[in-house]
Amino acid sequence: MKAKIEETAGHFPSRRSAIMPALFLAQEQYGSITNDAMEEVADILGVPKVWIFEIANFYTMYNKEPVGKFHIQVCTNLSCMLREADGIVARLEEQIGVKTGETTADGMFTLSAVECLGSCGTAPMMQVNKTYYEDLTVEGIDEILKELREKAGNGGERRRHDANGGDRD
Repeated sequence: MKAKIEETAGHFPSRRSAIMPALFLAQEQYGSITNDAMEEVADILGVPKVWIFEIANFYTMYNKEPVGKFHIQVCTNLSCMLREADGIVARLEEQIGVKTGETTADGMFTLSAVECLGSCGTAPMMQVNKTYYEDLTVEGIDEILKELREKAGNGGERRRHDANGGDRD
Protein backbone atom coordinates (compact mmCIF):
# COMPACT_ATOMS: atom_id res chain seq x y z
CA MET A 1 0.00 0.00 0.00
CA LYS A 2 2.85 2.38 0.75
CA ALA A 3 4.02 2.41 -2.89
CA LYS A 4 0.49 3.14 -4.15
CA ILE A 5 0.02 5.98 -1.67
CA GLU A 6 3.43 7.43 -2.52
CA GLU A 7 2.60 7.29 -6.23
CA THR A 8 -0.79 8.90 -5.64
CA ALA A 9 0.69 11.64 -3.44
CA GLY A 10 3.04 12.55 -6.30
CA HIS A 11 0.05 13.77 -8.31
CA PHE A 12 -0.95 16.39 -5.73
CA PRO A 13 0.57 19.77 -4.83
CA SER A 14 0.97 18.73 -1.18
CA ARG A 15 0.87 15.48 0.75
CA ARG A 16 -2.15 16.76 2.67
CA SER A 17 -4.05 16.90 -0.62
CA ALA A 18 -3.56 13.14 -1.01
CA ILE A 19 -5.34 12.18 2.23
CA MET A 20 -8.69 11.28 0.68
CA PRO A 21 -7.33 9.11 -2.13
CA ALA A 22 -4.92 7.49 0.33
CA LEU A 23 -7.84 6.60 2.57
CA PHE A 24 -9.62 5.02 -0.40
CA LEU A 25 -6.51 2.93 -1.09
CA ALA A 26 -6.40 1.82 2.54
CA GLN A 27 -10.09 0.94 2.43
CA GLU A 28 -9.58 -1.13 -0.72
CA GLN A 29 -6.72 -3.00 0.88
CA TYR A 30 -8.19 -3.60 4.33
CA GLY A 31 -11.93 -3.58 3.60
CA SER A 32 -12.54 -0.73 6.05
CA ILE A 33 -10.77 2.19 7.66
CA THR A 34 -9.53 1.02 11.04
CA ASN A 35 -7.55 3.15 13.49
CA ASP A 36 -4.44 1.22 12.46
CA ALA A 37 -5.11 2.00 8.79
CA MET A 38 -5.54 5.69 9.59
CA GLU A 39 -2.27 5.73 11.50
CA GLU A 40 -0.52 3.97 8.61
CA VAL A 41 -1.82 6.54 6.12
CA ALA A 42 -0.66 9.38 8.39
CA ASP A 43 2.80 7.83 8.70
CA ILE A 44 3.14 7.27 4.95
CA LEU A 45 2.02 10.81 4.10
CA GLY A 46 3.95 12.37 6.97
CA VAL A 47 0.96 14.35 8.17
CA PRO A 48 -0.56 14.67 11.65
CA LYS A 49 -2.78 11.73 12.55
CA VAL A 50 -5.58 14.09 13.56
CA TRP A 51 -5.92 15.22 9.93
CA ILE A 52 -6.52 11.63 8.85
CA PHE A 53 -8.97 10.93 11.71
CA GLU A 54 -10.95 14.11 10.97
CA ILE A 55 -11.44 13.27 7.31
CA ALA A 56 -12.09 9.56 7.81
CA ASN A 57 -14.73 10.28 10.43
CA PHE A 58 -16.41 13.19 8.64
CA TYR A 59 -17.11 11.57 5.26
CA THR A 60 -19.59 8.70 5.00
CA MET A 61 -17.76 7.04 2.11
CA TYR A 62 -15.11 5.73 4.46
CA ASN A 63 -16.29 2.57 6.20
CA LYS A 64 -15.17 2.18 9.80
CA GLU A 65 -16.54 -1.37 9.88
CA PRO A 66 -16.20 -4.11 7.25
CA VAL A 67 -19.01 -4.14 4.68
CA GLY A 68 -20.56 -6.91 2.61
CA LYS A 69 -19.57 -7.95 -0.89
CA PHE A 70 -22.19 -5.46 -2.12
CA HIS A 71 -22.36 -2.22 -0.17
CA ILE A 72 -25.75 -0.70 -0.98
CA GLN A 73 -25.82 3.01 -0.16
CA VAL A 74 -29.20 4.66 -0.65
CA CYS A 75 -29.29 8.43 -0.91
CA THR A 76 -31.72 9.77 1.66
CA ASN A 77 -31.21 13.47 1.02
CA LEU A 78 -34.05 15.81 0.02
CA SER A 79 -34.29 15.11 -3.72
CA CYS A 80 -34.27 11.35 -3.26
CA MET A 81 -36.67 11.41 -0.30
CA LEU A 82 -39.16 13.48 -2.30
CA ARG A 83 -39.05 10.73 -4.94
CA GLU A 84 -39.66 7.76 -2.60
CA ALA A 85 -36.19 6.85 -1.31
CA ASP A 86 -37.89 5.75 1.90
CA GLY A 87 -39.82 3.16 -0.12
CA ILE A 88 -36.58 2.02 -1.75
CA VAL A 89 -34.99 1.55 1.68
CA ALA A 90 -38.02 -0.32 2.99
CA ARG A 91 -38.02 -2.66 -0.02
CA LEU A 92 -34.29 -3.33 0.34
CA GLU A 93 -34.68 -4.07 4.05
CA GLU A 94 -37.51 -6.46 3.26
CA GLN A 95 -35.70 -8.23 0.42
CA ILE A 96 -32.28 -8.66 2.02
CA GLY A 97 -33.53 -9.16 5.57
CA VAL A 98 -31.52 -6.50 7.42
CA LYS A 99 -32.14 -2.98 8.65
CA THR A 100 -30.21 0.06 7.49
CA GLY A 101 -26.70 -0.03 8.94
CA GLU A 102 -26.53 -3.83 9.03
CA THR A 103 -24.85 -6.57 7.00
CA THR A 104 -26.51 -9.83 6.03
CA ALA A 105 -25.34 -12.94 7.91
CA ASP A 106 -23.78 -14.34 4.73
CA GLY A 107 -21.74 -11.15 4.20
CA MET A 108 -23.38 -10.53 0.82
CA PHE A 109 -25.06 -7.15 1.46
CA THR A 110 -24.55 -4.13 3.68
CA LEU A 111 -27.32 -1.53 3.59
CA SER A 112 -26.53 2.11 4.39
CA ALA A 113 -28.47 5.35 4.21
CA VAL A 114 -26.20 8.17 3.05
CA GLU A 115 -26.39 11.85 2.32
CA CYS A 116 -26.31 13.25 -1.20
CA LEU A 117 -24.42 11.18 -3.75
CA GLY A 118 -24.50 14.02 -6.28
CA SER A 119 -27.11 12.64 -8.67
CA CYS A 120 -30.15 14.71 -7.68
CA GLY A 121 -31.39 14.96 -11.27
CA THR A 122 -31.80 11.18 -11.41
CA ALA A 123 -33.37 10.72 -7.97
CA PRO A 124 -34.02 8.42 -6.31
CA MET A 125 -30.71 6.67 -6.57
CA MET A 126 -28.33 4.36 -4.80
CA GLN A 127 -24.72 3.35 -5.14
CA VAL A 128 -23.67 -0.29 -4.96
CA ASN A 129 -19.91 -0.42 -4.48
CA LYS A 130 -18.77 1.99 -7.23
CA THR A 131 -21.85 1.73 -9.46
CA TYR A 132 -24.75 4.20 -9.48
CA TYR A 133 -28.32 2.96 -9.95
CA GLU A 134 -30.47 5.92 -10.88
CA ASP A 135 -34.15 6.70 -11.50
CA LEU A 136 -35.05 3.87 -9.15
CA THR A 137 -38.49 2.50 -8.46
CA VAL A 138 -39.57 0.32 -5.57
CA GLU A 139 -40.64 -2.29 -8.11
CA GLY A 140 -37.21 -2.28 -9.79
CA ILE A 141 -35.30 -3.16 -6.61
CA ASP A 142 -36.05 -6.89 -6.89
CA GLU A 143 -34.47 -7.05 -10.35
CA ILE A 144 -31.35 -5.21 -9.19
CA LEU A 145 -30.95 -7.57 -6.24
CA LYS A 146 -31.42 -10.55 -8.55
CA GLU A 147 -28.66 -9.21 -10.81
CA LEU A 148 -26.33 -8.65 -7.85
CA ARG A 149 -26.92 -12.19 -6.60
CA GLU A 150 -26.24 -13.53 -10.10
CA LYS A 151 -23.11 -11.39 -10.34
CA ALA A 152 -21.87 -12.87 -7.08
CA GLY A 153 -22.32 -16.31 -8.60
CA ASN A 154 -21.07 -15.87 -12.16
CA GLY A 155 -19.32 -12.52 -12.47
CA GLY A 156 -21.88 -11.03 -14.90
CA GLU A 157 -22.81 -7.38 -14.65
CA ARG A 158 -25.53 -5.22 -16.16
CA ARG A 159 -24.49 -1.91 -17.73
CA ARG A 160 -24.72 0.89 -15.18
CA HIS A 161 -23.17 4.30 -14.52
CA ASP A 162 -19.81 4.12 -12.74
CA ALA A 163 -19.44 6.53 -9.82
CA ASN A 164 -15.91 7.32 -11.03
CA GLY A 165 -17.27 8.56 -14.35
CA GLY A 166 -18.34 6.92 -17.56
CA ASP A 167 -20.46 3.91 -18.28
CA ARG A 168 -19.57 0.41 -17.18
CA ASP A 169 -19.88 -2.48 -19.57
